[in-house]
Amino acid sequence: MKPTRIVVADDHPITRAGVVAILNKIPDVQIVGEAGDGREALALVQVHAPDVVVLDIAMPELNGVEVAARLSRDYPQVRVIMLSMYTSEKHVLRALQAGAGAYLVKEGVTLELEQALQAVVKGQTYLSPGVSKQVVLAYLRRVGSTEGSLELLTPRQREILQLIAESHGTKEIAKKLAISVKTVENTRLQLMDRLDIHDIAGLVRYAIEMDLVQLKS
Repeated sequence: MKPTRIVVADDHPITRAGVVAILNKIPDVQIVGEAGDGREALALVQVHAPDVVVLDIAMPELNGVEVAARLSRDYPQVRVIMLSMYTSEKHVLRALQAGAGAYLVKEGVTLELEQALQAVVKGQTYLSPGVSKQVVLAYLRRVGSTEGSLELLTPRQREILQLIAESHGTKEIAKKLAISVKTVENTRLQLMDRLDIHDIAGLVRYAIEMDLVQLKS
């Protein structure tokens, strides 16, 4: 029986080490890569072709939800387990819509990670007991088919918005994404137009409200 190959991505080294330690105790599991941000996680998936990626929902450069969405699009065979400190239906729904097969609240990860792994490998969904399925279903009914403003943005626009909110300059973003400075400037203008926000400070506040970035304590 081949081992389940796993990439673990979390920007907190201690948390990542803890997750890796838990996984290493599970039979037939092989850790093939560790990442400190979302962009690095995608690169490791391309190199190692894992079966499962364990993602922190809040990471610099590219957050876990965006990574899950790209994996769902480009590597649909890869299963995603999302780790989060949030239990609100908004966060759970965003993760599931992006393609996550499991959503674990970090405080319960020690007891639940093996169950979540078994579920996603079988193509099933796993939610932490701290997340009420009924709450998620109620939220789905409440929002119906309408999309939040974040979903009105393209993946590239969300990516650049996160980098702007993380205080990366225009030239730095262009270099990081291998695009022109003009493209970054045009995207910023598109963001302002689509969101009806007309200054950088407003974009940063919006990104924080949408949990694309976190305030540093």
